Amino acid sequence: MNKPKMTTEKGNSRVLMFLGQLERLNGEAMLADAEIARQITAKILHLIQTQEKTRKEIMSKGSGGMEVILATLENTQDLQTTLNILYILNELLTVGGGRRVGVLVSKGGTGILLQMLLSASKEWPPSEELMLQLHSVLAKVGPKDRKFGVKARLNGALNVTVNLLKQNLQNPKLLLPCLQVLRVYSSNCKSSPLSRPSPPRSSVLPSETNARRAVDRAHVPVLLYIYQDWHRNDTRHRHMLIRKGILGCLKNITNIKLGRRAFLDADGMRILYNTSTVSRRRQHRQPPRLTGVVCPRRGGVGEESPVEEGAEEDGDEGAVLEVPDTALLLPLHDPDLYVEMVKSTRSVPQYSQVAYPDYFGHVAPTFREHILERVYGVQRCLLLFVTRLYILYNICVSPVVSNLGLFLNGVCLLCFSSPVVDDGESLKFNSQFESGNLRKAIQVRRYEYDLVLNSDINSNHYHQWFYFEVSGMCVGAPYRFNIINCEKSNSQFNYGMQVLMYSVQEAIGGRPRWVRTGADICYYKNHFSRSSIAAGGQKGKSYYTMTFSMTFNHKDDVCYFAYHYPYTYSTLKMHLQKLEALRTPQVYLRQDILCETLGGNGCPLLTITAMPESTSNDQICQFRNRPLVFLSARVHPGETNASWVMKGTLEFLMGTSPLAQSLREAYIFKIVPMLNPDGVVNGNHRCSLSGEDLNRQWQSPSPELHPTIYHTKSLLQYLTAIQRAPLVFCDYHGHSRKKNVFMYGCSLKETVWQTNISATSCDLHEDLGYRTLPKILSQIAPAFSMASCSFVVERSKEATARVVVWREMGVQRSYTMESTLCGCDQGKYKGLQIGTRELEEMGAQFCVALLRLKRLTCPLELRNHAHLLDVESDFIETRCKVTRSDTYSKIRHLILADSEN
Repeated sequence: MNKPKMTTEKGNSRVLMFLGQLERLNGEAMLADAEIARQITAKILHLIQTQEKTRKEIMSKGSGGMEVILATLENTQDLQTTLNILYILNELLTVGGGRRVGVLVSKGGTGILLQMLLSASKEWPPSEELMLQLHSVLAKVGPKDRKFGVKARLNGALNVTVNLLKQNLQNPKLLLPCLQVLRVYSSNCKSSPLSRPSPPRSSVLPSETNARRAVDRAHVPVLLYIYQDWHRNDTRHRHMLIRKGILGCLKNITNIKLGRRAFLDADGMRILYNTSTVSRRRQHRQPPRLTGVVCPRRGGVGEESPVEEGAEEDGDEGAVLEVPDTALLLPLHDPDLYVEMVKSTRSVPQYSQVAYPDYFGHVAPTFREHILERVYGVQRCLLLFVTRLYILYNICVSPVVSNLGLFLNGVCLLCFSSPVVDDGESLKFNSQFESGNLRKAIQVRRYEYDLVLNSDINSNHYHQWFYFEVSGMCVGAPYRFNIINCEKSNSQFNYGMQVLMYSVQEAIGGRPRWVRTGADICYYKNHFSRSSIAAGGQKGKSYYTMTFSMTFNHKDDVCYFAYHYPYTYSTLKMHLQKLEALRTPQVYLRQDILCETLGGNGCPLLTITAMPESTSNDQICQFRNRPLVFLSARVHPGETNASWVMKGTLEFLMGTSPLAQSLREAYIFKIVPMLNPDGVVNGNHRCSLSGEDLNRQWQSPSPELHPTIYHTKSLLQYLTAIQRAPLVFCDYHGHSRKKNVFMYGCSLKETVWQTNISATSCDLHEDLGYRTLPKILSQIAPAFSMASCSFVVERSKEATARVVVWREMGVQRSYTMESTLCGCDQGKYKGLQIGTRELEEMGAQFCVALLRLKRLTCPLELRNHAHLLDVESDFIETRCKVTRSDTYSKIRHLILADSEN
């Protein structure tokens, strides 16, 4: 540690005088004059204990007091001097701890304390008072040091604390600070030493052995009796921590199968239910009503969808298919053309049916859909309701969720045995259509169903996207649906997002639209355990349940539910054909098939720009030299909002407005609107037919397993090799856990700052032009949030499109644009759930932002548009740095060979 220099401007301050003496003793003199150091530190301690002014003087900015104290602690070998300094640190950090602890951490105090802990542990026997004071100081420092776990691991401090803990189980004075430090060690799950398997961990944390011991010694009924007694007598709730502690013990015991059995044998469900309902009655609340439980009839599970190849339209079904109004409302939608597109689409299940929403089309609602305000206590009411059913009827959901069962029309319908006679009423489910996903429907009560989703094809996880049909409902009945095999630990369903429903009866009435629906929405961890294979090798991970209630308004209706607004591959093909039919002579539009997917579907590639005004050499040269913008979308099938944003972009580019014409004249657009057609067709959430996330294959894509990524990257490499790298690359995505629309970009400097790599600002020279486009969007797009943007390149994202295009092709403005699945919490749309109108608007606003970016990159017009940026340095250097490829001839050969084939 560098030798500190004391500030002497404070004149006759006694504590500063003592610190100056202590500073002069540091070094070799400390060993020779241990008695003097002991006396000085004792005097400083006395001043600190008696005068608050002294504490402030030591911690004042520029005093150097903390440096002197830490240097003394590091250099001294005298036990009493060490204890005096630790007493001083404890006094200093007791009051005003937040700022003062920060000063200690910034001066390297954490490392000195941990080194001293390790040194003290080598003495035998170790000084109890020294260990007590060291752990007391560390308990105050640890929560304020983000790298405390890493430092503890590198210094080997964990074993010292754990061994001391085991040797002093009967010493409460030393036990408390040791446990506090141990808690801080484990606070950082990634870097903490407790996050790694080690013998000390199993000896301290709750273990299966202790749970078994509690069951064998019949502690479960005793704990239940104690809890009942405390609950009955603690009427003023003054001892809640004791009651919570008892419940925590019961929770740890029931983590094992033997413990759960002992809990049920001791009538634990009834005891805890009764105590909970007593609390609710005291608050003048009634428990939820119990509805009847029936067993559904065996028989047909699904109904035929409206359109099948070779099917005749007669009777009532023919009336349903007459949609003259829909075509007028949707200029890009043609039901007959859509059916033709479906016939040429290839799917693994070989779908022959068409979903009504895809056939009718969708018109954005004219009314606003607000983010749902969550009612307090919904999860509690649901838990008590299910518990009461278990107590009354012994109804418990089977933990087996992987059994396919007997399938009819693609969905298996099961029921539980119950004492209530079946009255013949049950819903019918179907998901046998493009992008559909529902594996099993389980009727658990008369109006309640547990639903199980399919995983992605050739994968055993990614359960999130759903899209299914429901029919046979009773009008006005309170139905509840529980999707019981979700995987993510949290969801926007807990923060105001609702599911989407499409009513065929509403569509027939001239209102073909998806609307947000559902009440009492909850997303919570359930008791179904995931296999270690499905959980990435981790044991004990649980599934999550997304539950919502629904009341249907129309008799003989057919309704569809979806995670987000569906946008199928056949819909894309239909839209592309309609756009081509609407093309004007001023628009250059070329549609190619980039490649064929594993499932045999074509991956479309669009080229859009403005036609040259004439065939003169100047016009042709200008036409060829326009900068390129490369756009892609829908690499993740479940992120359907990306396709709606892309639809808005395409419609703007093909429009007749002056802005659209200016944009076409400014750029050549290369667009891959759907990078994962197979995943979209087969109802996957994230993967292609290879069972892999295509957005993690950009570093070395396989032409056989990842053809769309391989050919898209090859095209980008070829453009880079001929000095035509894109000015902007943007991959459209959807985000399931955040609100608003935002961007991820790539910045070397911000990555270095975020990861704390040792490099100064002057060592890194980086053009800040990557921030220009997001800043423009934040000023013109109501749904866009600059505050949510990030330009840090994380290690886990190194194989994504954004990072690979930035790193390998040298495209500075390489982005991922994320659109929320829920809604917005800022701007014009604050408090509203996002819809297709807002998503398409975002796609159009992205085009406007590109036009403004073009004007900003033009030196002649720079001054007129400087107000768009906050700082001048954002657009100092706007040219894209192109990294030349050393394999130019090989890439060109691959491109040419592919085009010939």
